[in-house]
Amino acid sequence: MLDLRPNCECCDRDLPPDSQDARICTFECTFCADCVDGVLGGVCPNCGGNFVQRPIRPKHFLERHPASTQRILKAKGCQAA
Repeated sequence: MLDLRPNCECCDRDLPPDSQDARICTFECTFCADCVDGVLGGVCPNCGGNFVQRPIRPKHFLERHPASTQRILKAKGCQAA
């Protein structure tokens, strides 16, 4: 099951579980659409993979399977692609 991480690893923007702007790679590295398209050029800085839009977990499942609250942030920010 996806973690649904709460923020962009690059800019720390909040990405709630229902965000249309959340992007993930195959390892669930999580970034906002602005960072993926602008700074990262569509390539994950952690694994080199591509990104897809993170699916939205329906609210009735969030009660039983809540989103992660652990924030992950790249200490030195993100480097341009």
